[in-house]
Amino acid sequence: MNIQDYKGVFVFAQQVDNVLSGIALELVGKGKDLAKDLGTEVTAVLVGSGVKGLADELGEYGADKVIVVDDPELKDYRTEPYAHAVASVINEYKPEIFLIGATAIGRDLGPRVSARIHTGLTADCTQLDIGDFPINPIPGKEQLHNQLLMTRPAFGGNTIATIACPDFRPQMATVRPGVMQKAPKEAGRKAEVIEYNPGFTPDHKYVEIMEIVKAVSDVEDIMDAKILVSGGRGVGSPENFKLLEDLAEAIGGTVSCSRAVVDAGWKPKDLQVGQTGKTVRPNVYFAIGISGAIQHLAGMEESDIIIAINKDESAPIFDVADYGVVGDLNKILPQLTAQIKEAMAAKA
Repeated sequence: MNIQDYKGVFVFAQQVDNVLSGIALELVGKGKDLAKDLGTEVTAVLVGSGVKGLADELGEYGADKVIVVDDPELKDYRTEPYAHAVASVINEYKPEIFLIGATAIGRDLGPRVSARIHTGLTADCTQLDIGDFPINPIPGKEQLHNQLLMTRPAFGGNTIATIACPDFRPQMATVRPGVMQKAPKEAGRKAEVIEYNPGFTPDHKYVEIMEIVKAVSDVEDIMDAKILVSGGRGVGSPENFKLLEDLAEAIGGTVSCSRAVVDAGWKPKDLQVGQTGKTVRPNVYFAIGISGAIQHLAGMEESDIIIAINKDESAPIFDVADYGVVGDLNKILPQLTAQIKEAMAAKA
């Protein structure tokens, strides 16, 4: 492998039912930052059937090029044809970096692609940078420049590991949804569209989809919420979450929770924030009765404003909070909700 032959930052632009997933635009935004550091371009790889029209949206969010692999075999996600499509693109265009969202699809696709092209894969990354490796010079060992430094939680979130792939290309990572930011949309901006089809010959590895059953949920996606009112074990009981629901209703927010609440059966996993839940970036995050374990912080510390309410003044959550209230949530929340309602009524 001649590493010098590999150039550019490529991202997998995941789409489902011909609608781009949010992670696709987040990866384009991050890819644009990495490409700027390397003096190169960001290319989105769009795989599906009848998806060429999505290239314009990718261009408006920062993609310089869009490689479209369009084939009827790619209408619905199946491991074998998608892995063949992406691996073929990588072998043909030789990107230096390739990023995939750590979604259900990405976690299935990424390892298979990396195995086919004989490179490493760092999973579930929360930070990506261009820098030197080893990060700290080691006597007698060459320090390589312009390496992709891939950061992810390790050992159950008790430590943070930064990983590099200096000897193989592309440098591959799956990236947790919600941790990267989309670039501002530039209406009318166009990307160069390249159509590429490696050919598809169904074989015994191609599964046949008999039926697709879509789950219907009335639970709002907490990743899209601008205000989250999140509760932890310190809320005390499932009944006490009524206090959080009242506050959320008063300020137009959404209720979420910590892993301890899900483990106790008080709330569904769809509402869980944290390393094993969802990563969120709301404008305002209320952390109520949440101690602030590193696993939880990994999912919400990028919130614009963090407001913590906890009776334990030494709780780690106060280290990351912008505003903190030490006290009994059973007394604080009803008063806060009442004052917000009063202020809203006066404003109306």
